[in-house]
Amino acid sequence: MTLAQAAVPRILVADDEAPARSRLRDLLDECRAEFDLAIVDEARTGREVLDVMNREKIDIVLLDIRMPEMDGLEAARHLAGMAAPPAIIFTTAFDTYAIKAFEVNAIDYLLKPIRRERLLAALRKTRAAPAVTREALDAAANQPRRHLSVHERGKIHLVPLADVLYLRAELKYVTVRTAEREFIVEESLTKLEEEFESAFVRIHRNCLVHRTAIAGFEKNVADSESGWAVVVRDTDERLPVSRRQQHVVKEFR
Repeated sequence: MTLAQAAVPRILVADDEAPARSRLRDLLDECRAEFDLAIVDEARTGREVLDVMNREKIDIVLLDIRMPEMDGLEAARHLAGMAAPPAIIFTTAFDTYAIKAFEVNAIDYLLKPIRRERLLAALRKTRAAPAVTREALDAAANQPRRHLSVHERGKIHLVPLADVLYLRAELKYVTVRTAEREFIVEESLTKLEEEFESAFVRIHRNCLVHRTAIAGFEKNVADSESGWAVVVRDTDERLPVSRRQQHVVKEFR
């Protein structure tokens, strides 16, 4: 069901400050006469936003940019990967960079202090406007995420980047390996390399290894083009190093 088809849009209010959340609730109540809505829940952090999304059907998120643990922009980037992402309206105090980035990428936002008329206009726009794209959010954020999001059975599972040992491309998917298990994400390995270039190193055309996951190297590995393999910490795995990337061995030894 699309937002335009929904009888009553279900709204999540996200802001780390209680007075701001209360103010938004009051403004939403004032909008009811012209825009029917249901306030479903509140969140104080980006992580809480994702927790609510995992248990509730949400159509619109009023999302503060600056929040602890995980900010609004990173939370929105994870939401954008959902099969049916909610409409997102960012709220912010004056933030020159964020506002410029939003305007360049056609992302809707409300500048604090928020006025009823402006909020009502933004709510009405969600009925027809397409969901903000992940590409637009990535460009606006202009910094790497701290988590990867795995979408399983309609739920969002967060994998902290620090826990990732390596990323390996397989067909149109990427396997995310941690010490405990593997996850599958529908992302491009090339895009992941661009985003996390300071944290990962390419050892093969289909594999990126977290720099902190390299426990050492083994020589004379039969199934490796270069004869070298990366020893992955916390596992018994050996990942072959391609001939083109064998300079990595010298870099880390």
